[in-house]
Amino acid sequence: MALPLNVFKTVTYVAPTSPVGIYTAPVGYSGVVLLAQVANIDSVSHSVSLSHQRTVTTTEIVKDFPIEGKDTLSLINGRLILESGDSLQLSGSNDSNLKLTVSILETLN
Repeated sequence: MALPLNVFKTVTYVAPTSPVGIYTAPVGYSGVVLLAQVANIDSVSHSVSLSHQRTVTTTEIVKDFPIEGKDTLSLINGRLILESGDSLQLSGSNDSNLKLTVSILETLN
């Protein structure tokens, strides 16, 4: 059976206080991050961090970026390409009030 050429994925996650992998591009596919948005559902400010990880190299996209209470933040302007095995890492200053939504297009290599 042939692999699909394009697969759309939506990843949702509540940001933990320690960095955690929220998505890894599968073998044979590249992941194109179309949208990454985080909502702070609390009434006070909290900060968020999002990183790109390739093998042992971690590159911060946003680090400890504050989000006011009851507000949202777009974490990526434009597109981010994740090669097979690359991952996104997420953390926040509060473990229950920062909610992330990521839209990804996986495309066959």
